[in-house]
Amino acid sequence: MPSRTASCSCGQLRIEVHGETLGVGVCHCLACQRRTGSVFATLAAFAAPYEVSGAATEYVRVGDQGGRFTFRFCPVCGTTLFHTEEGHEQSLVLVAVGAFADPSFPAPEDSVYDCRRHSWVQLPPGVTTFEKDPT
Repeated sequence: MPSRTASCSCGQLRIEVHGETLGVGVCHCLACQRRTGSVFATLAAFAAPYEVSGAATEYVRVGDQGGRFTFRFCPVCGTTLFHTEEGHEQSLVLVAVGAFADPSFPAPEDSVYDCRRHSWVQLPPGVTTFEKDPT
């Protein structure tokens, strides 16, 4: 089974995931824009198990649908590396695609909160878009 390792900018915090992605998506919600400092977040979902090394600081945010998401970031360099959703911590993790530092990483399949997408952002062909969160 293939594995991938994502790390923060300084290398102190790492996450190793196994197997292929369950999906790759982009989120244009304002919370993700603020969290990343970019105009969208790109995330890859992986099934457990996964291994984390290094110290992480946590931030919990409640989503529009009431889900509680725990974001883990490096207390040294501030990179947001991964997050989990309450009730799914043991089965699923979402990792920031850029933290893999792999230009050959698979393209996104879905785009959520397209209503907040900046007009100049162009998505790859075939990406399924949702005005808000479809769940």
